[in-house]
Amino acid sequence: MAQIHLPEAQRKLEPREALAVRFAEKLAHDFRSVDAAFKAELRVSFEDAEIAELGLMIGQYMALGRMLVLSGGDKMACEIYDPEGSY
Repeated sequence: MAQIHLPEAQRKLEPREALAVRFAEKLAHDFRSVDAAFKAELRVSFEDAEIAELGLMIGQYMALGRMLVLSGGDKMACEIYDPEGSY
């Protein structure tokens, strides 16, 4: 996860890890970009149950992160790495 701020081409992740990160980024930035082609790509590396679990976990942590920001918990709990300085 220490590489998450790097451009995709510079990350040194295992193929399944890289694909899971791409899935998370798509869900976070534009969930409609998870099209048939991307789903087919996911199915090459993951079983349907794993894709469902990944999607649920990604959604859970996205929601938790947003709740922490809304409640101010992101400022109290720990420093969050933000390469763009948007906080």
